[in-house]
This record gives sequence, C-alpha cells and structure tokens, in this order.
Amino acid sequence: MRINAIGAFAIATNPTASAAWLVNHFGFRVGVDIGWYVNTQHPDHPNLHFDFCLQGHESVPAVERDHLGGGLGLLVDDVDAEARRLEAAGVEFLLAPVTEPWGQRRFQVLGPDNLCVEVIQMVTPDPTWLAEHGLAPE
Repeated sequence: MRINAIGAFAIATNPTASAAWLVNHFGFRVGVDIGWYVNTQHPDHPNLHFDFCLQGHESVPAVERDHLGGGLGLLVDDVDAEARRLEAAGVEFLLAPVTEPWGQRRFQVLGPDNLCVEVIQMVTPDPTWLAEHGLAPE
C-alpha cells in the first residue's frame, strides 16, 4: 500500500473554533472550512492533516458521532520552552512537564471540546528502567 498522506480527526461542537485554537497555539493552517468540517495542516508537514468534524454529523461514523474530542501528539526540540509559551498564553494543562523513564519529556494540554495535545521531546531513557523492562539501551 502506498500512503500519500496521513490524517486524524477530532469531533467538535464548533469545528471552526477548535481549528482556530490549533492554529493559534501550534502554528497549523486551515486548508478547508465548510462549517461542519475543517481541515488543518502544519506548514512543516503538508501531508499530515488534522481535521475537525461537527458532533453528530452524518459523515462521521455512527460509533463516533456523539463523542467529543480526540488526541494529537507533537514531537518538539524543547518541551520546556513550549510549556512556558503555552502557559503564558493561558492554555489549560492536563499534565505538567514530566520526564518519563522510557525516554520522553512530555506534557499535555486541553483544547476545545476535549482535544488533548501531547507535546513530547525525546530524552535519554533511564538504563535501570530499560533493564527492568527487558529492553536494551540504544
């Protein structure tokens, strides 16, 4: 299979407002906004799409229609700088910056309609933790 682009979506009560939050805080750009559906892309990754669909819209699979939210993970160079920037902007944190023994420094923020964005920086894993879990250091 040849994959030309990768996308994910979140369900929102107001797709335009949810997309605007992603644009404002993470530098995404809106490609299409038809009210019930909004497509966003990041300028550094044009083949990665994150879309918002209106809660209850018939285009959404029935099993997902009434859910709100979704999730997005972003890998960055400096998680602490991003956390300071978002904190200064008044963004709600679900998880404060933490260093995980498996080799990530990360935090999570909450956007409109339960959109969870996890911001991650890769760090050196704890060798003891790796050994305890049967993993070899890289």
